[in-house]
Amino acid sequence: MTTDPVPNVDSGEAAAADDALREERDQLRDRLLRTSAEFDNYRKRTDRERRDLSAHAAADLVKELLPVIDDLERAIGIPVPDDAGPEQMRALRDGVEMVHRLFLDVLQRRGVEPIETIGADFDPEWHEALSTDPAEGRRDGEITAEIRRGYRMGPRLLRAALVKVAQS
Repeated sequence: MTTDPVPNVDSGEAAAADDALREERDQLRDRLLRTSAEFDNYRKRTDRERRDLSAHAAADLVKELLPVIDDLERAIGIPVPDDAGPEQMRALRDGVEMVHRLFLDVLQRRGVEPIETIGADFDPEWHEALSTDPAEGRRDGEITAEIRRGYRMGPRLLRAALVKVAQS
């Protein structure tokens, strides 16, 4: 005796539910892929914009430094005879000092500041100790001499100052 299978009403509903879940899964997968692609494009665009901004800022700085280079080249090109008198040497020195001031002005406009040294307490974040001096009449750790000037741009260290430090 064979029995005909009884039609299962739930199997039709289950198939419809499966189809609905597959469709939702496909939509979510498609949405995920689109979002991932959009994020990747965003990351590439911001990286490119950051590089462009950095290059633009560097070009602006170089443009501001070109007149300083011009003045230095003029100072170097000034012939100084072997029998140069004090007036010629003073004029050359004044010219070089003028170029130095111009250079420092450009850096200052860009937010670059020299790091305080002589008389300040040694700070390894801003200073690099090259040697020590006896601490006669000075605090232990006080900077006694600057070997090379250090610079910072706001809170960012550009170059540490090379210093001598008092040590007892």
